[in-house]
Amino acid sequence: MIAQLTGRVDALSDGTCVIDVGGVGYLVQASSRTLSALPQPPAPAKLLIETHVREDAIVLYGFADAAERDWFRLLTTVQGVGGKVALAILSSLSPRDLIGAIAAGDKASLTRAQGVGPRLAIRLLTELKDKTGAMSTSTGVSYTPIAAATPADDALSALVNLGYRRPEAQQTVARVSERLGDAATLDALIRDSLKELAQRSAG
Repeated sequence: MIAQLTGRVDALSDGTCVIDVGGVGYLVQASSRTLSALPQPPAPAKLLIETHVREDAIVLYGFADAAERDWFRLLTTVQGVGGKVALAILSSLSPRDLIGAIAAGDKASLTRAQGVGPRLAIRLLTELKDKTGAMSTSTGVSYTPIAAATPADDALSALVNLGYRRPEAQQTVARVSERLGDAATLDALIRDSLKELAQRSAG
């Protein structure tokens, strides 16, 4: 199962984003809080992932922090709350607001989330009232962008994707990087690394 994605934000849209990891674009569903915390494309990003496998699809749900993911898991234990409704609730209410609404029996706050009617709101209040004590009261999503990948990192990723073993590829890229200097482009790093790897395997 996919538990985390680290790559580049390729696209942001209403309710979803695409994270490019090594040339593969993963479509991830996320709350408005997580999506608004992500950097604009093509910046690097990391998302925690909850993978749901259905008969007709594999759906990835993304979270910028563990608190939101834990709330998603709790919400989806309630009958009638699927991933889409759970994200709608997390888009409408912060973890602190959720705890307050459940503690106060505030049905109106829950029904503000898309897909939550009065009956489902009552079920949420009933089933979760004894389960929120250990949940995070984080006021919202905190997101720290990851450092941008260097050309050497991208070259290493490309070689591994081509089937080379990571330790061998890493040593080769390091040698080529040192030889070409800081101004080396990604294309030059890949080209020279492939040349060196080919010479070594031929020898």
